[in-house]
Amino acid sequence: MTLFANRNFLLLYFITILSTFGTVVYTFVLPLIIYELSQSALAMSTMRIMDFLPNVLLGVLAGVFVDRINRNVMIRYGGLIKFILSCLMTFIIFSGDVELWHLYILGFFISTVGYTVGNASHAIIPQLFHREQMTDIQAKFSFVNTLITIIGPSIAGALLLLVAYEQLLFVYTLSLFCVWVMSTFLDATATPERPKPQSIAQDIKEGLRELFGNAQLLIPTIAILFINLATSLIIGVLVFYVIDVLGESQEQLGLMYSIGAVGGLLGAQLIKPLRKKWNRGTIFIALHLIDACALVLFFFADSWWQLGLLLAVRTCTTVMTNIIYLAIRQESTPNHLLGRVAGTSSMFMKLALPIGLFIGGIWAEVLPIPYLFLISAGIVIAIFVFMLRSNFHEVV
Repeated sequence: MTLFANRNFLLLYFITILSTFGTVVYTFVLPLIIYELSQSALAMSTMRIMDFLPNVLLGVLAGVFVDRINRNVMIRYGGLIKFILSCLMTFIIFSGDVELWHLYILGFFISTVGYTVGNASHAIIPQLFHREQMTDIQAKFSFVNTLITIIGPSIAGALLLLVAYEQLLFVYTLSLFCVWVMSTFLDATATPERPKPQSIAQDIKEGLRELFGNAQLLIPTIAILFINLATSLIIGVLVFYVIDVLGESQEQLGLMYSIGAVGGLLGAQLIKPLRKKWNRGTIFIALHLIDACALVLFFFADSWWQLGLLLAVRTCTTVMTNIIYLAIRQESTPNHLLGRVAGTSSMFMKLALPIGLFIGGIWAEVLPIPYLFLISAGIVIAIFVFMLRSNFHEVV
């Protein structure tokens, strides 16, 4: 039976479409709202920090609860809570009394719930499908995720011609409502069996031991940690750079991200033929060299379409890297530990994100932004050398 004949896969597939579209709208509109309130690159970077901070502070604890509580329950009620929070944010913005700290706090809680639901969704997949299907499932999810990432900004940009950008938050809220409804139709799964009762601290320790004892997973986790540091230096200030420094329009910004997202489609399609020629470890390492070259070229780009093409290269490498990593994590981790390992590894991988976002925001206030691209490229090159010296190229 093909994946598209599986009811659970179809539900998760359409949930991915709706949640991705909602997230695209959210990440497109919110920086514009913050820019309107502050005209500050630092304020925009701070909002990105609020998005990533829950993963760093609460990632391990969220993983513990994902392994203790029925994952269907977490997905269902987490989706409902996220919908309610989005309604509250929309109401505050339209009330006319919105302050930056309102958005920071609500953004933090929306991200917290979203991350926990995402962890539960990741952990439930091996319970619903065979392990040998993990790479194929991740490739299909990545493809549709990227496709919606392409279409989303274009639709958002077109809607800006008809309505004020704040009103696009209603689209985000509606998508969350639909995601919550669809999640209630997933097949029931058993709560993960625990070999023995133990405290939360012991659960956390067990998850850490599993991650650090799995070299196949630990090496790419370290690599992605530093790749995220390199990326975080620029993602928080890129909108500011394009609009405020290059003087491009909001519509051109949307087109830039749409062009960038095309690379993700290519990456999701390339992973299968590439695996016929090389193993996953070799592909993973080579992607970092390509990524470093793209970041160097960022320094010389001076228009939205050039940045869009380079974003396409980076999106392509990022999608393939994520497909490989997520499949390896799902295949190599016992399911009753998957929530903790996913939470712990995600925490480590994103540990540097708030720091990078803050540094990037401060840098953009006083120094030329393009030099951040060269610093990011240097970090990625260092990771490429680290991976070359490891035995990760032997991973199948």
